[in-house]
Amino acid sequence: MIVNPTPTGWQIIYQQAHALLAAQLAWAWSPFLPPDRWVGLLAAIAQHDDEQAPWHGRGGHHGLTPAGAPANFTQVAFSHEQALGVLHAARFQGRWRSLLTSLHLSTLYEPMRGGPAHIDAFLEELRAGQARWTKELHLTKTQARQAYDLLHWADRLSLILCRQELPEMGREVEISALPPGHQLHASYVSQPAGPGTPVVVRPWPFAAKELEVSVETQELPRLQFRDDADLATALRQAPIATLRWTLRAG
Repeated sequence: MIVNPTPTGWQIIYQQAHALLAAQLAWAWSPFLPPDRWVGLLAAIAQHDDEQAPWHGRGGHHGLTPAGAPANFTQVAFSHEQALGVLHAARFQGRWRSLLTSLHLSTLYEPMRGGPAHIDAFLEELRAGQARWTKELHLTKTQARQAYDLLHWADRLSLILCRQELPEMGREVEISALPPGHQLHASYVSQPAGPGTPVVVRPWPFAAKELEVSVETQELPRLQFRDDADLATALRQAPIATLRWTLRAG
């Protein structure tokens, strides 16, 4: 979950919903791959945060901090089971999505190399799969990376929006390196006129001159919960709101 504080409690955005927002952002690009590869890339983006632990309605405190607040995804330990689940699900949609998903998992978890042996083994498994799929799909490492760069870019911009990370006073924040085809190496996002106003992205990567995207949230009017079951009940009963952003060129 993505957890943002509100004056009366918490705003919750499921990670799967954040991934769908990332897919909206990528969809708005002019396709730069053949149709089958382009659709596979969008599927990888939309599903890159699937296979979350099924804690809803169960006992325990998997979804809570020690203080009883909903746990933001950054406060939850690495789940080898979830990572394996994402990779396993990708394989049912073919080698292309598997390759993109594997590259994303490497990006997330390579900094953990040198820790527990099972994580190092998993990282080596990812590398081996990437080499095999790249060869079988007749791709170069550069071609695979160019496609993955869009997944990473859309994921990052979606997180900036969902986690309310747009800086104050109209300052810019870097999104990430842009995929090929753009003269600038990096791209930036800002909200010059403040909350509730258009978001500026530069350089502008989208096909249309203006873009509207959205994500659904759950609004919790409580600060603390007894356990996962209590949180799950509150989430099922919570009102749903839709956050919308209008994106424009800088």
